[in-house]
Amino acid sequence: MNETIPRETFSFLNRLSENNNREWFTENKKEFKEIEREVKQFYNQLGEYLNKHDQIDKVKVFRIYRDVRFSKDKTPYKTHFGGSFNRVKPRLRGGYYLHIQPNNESFIATGFWDPNREDLLRIRKEFEMDDTEIRKIINKKSFKDTWGGFVGDEVKTAPKGFSKEHAAIDLIKKKQFIFTKKLTDKEVTSSDFMTKADDYFKEIRPFFDYMSEVLTTDLNGVSLFDD
Repeated sequence: MNETIPRETFSFLNRLSENNNREWFTENKKEFKEIEREVKQFYNQLGEYLNKHDQIDKVKVFRIYRDVRFSKDKTPYKTHFGGSFNRVKPRLRGGYYLHIQPNNESFIATGFWDPNREDLLRIRKEFEMDDTEIRKIINKKSFKDTWGGFVGDEVKTAPKGFSKEHAAIDLIKKKQFIFTKKLTDKEVTSSDFMTKADDYFKEIRPFFDYMSEVLTTDLNGVSLFDD
């Protein structure tokens, strides 16, 4: 299996960005398919690394073709690769994402992109009741050194039913719970990027364990599943 991202990936994506049309892509499709094959091998191998310390049920590398039906931008192809690693649900929550794009635009991301209404309310209620554990996790030095703080959308003041004066309002008002880490081209094409990416993802595990417990229990800590 391939454990490195080939350097040709970035040069191809740069050329695609300059020639984002079907004629050029058709002429260079053979080169694209070879690069895509190696990139997919990398994603699948990273999924195997993750499975050594987590439970991943699906690795998905997204197609290069853009959905232009509702977009003003009608260029037909993405100029990056993206792929997700889904944890085994419903007991394990959260997910991992790797974005590969030239000119130092690559990044890894993890967390909760679009929690449904019920999950979002449950998370907010947990933070309202006690924010001690979540803050201990996200404020740990090694965690902050790797991931920084939350990014994503939030309400301006307070969600309906919550006080804007609550001590945990900075957490309660969030609509997404995402962490991202930017990557340089040099990092992504280095020989040890696979293990580094895996180490970065390992660092998120206490957060996932906490959020999974919250989302699989009620406010009294009783499991939502019949064991």
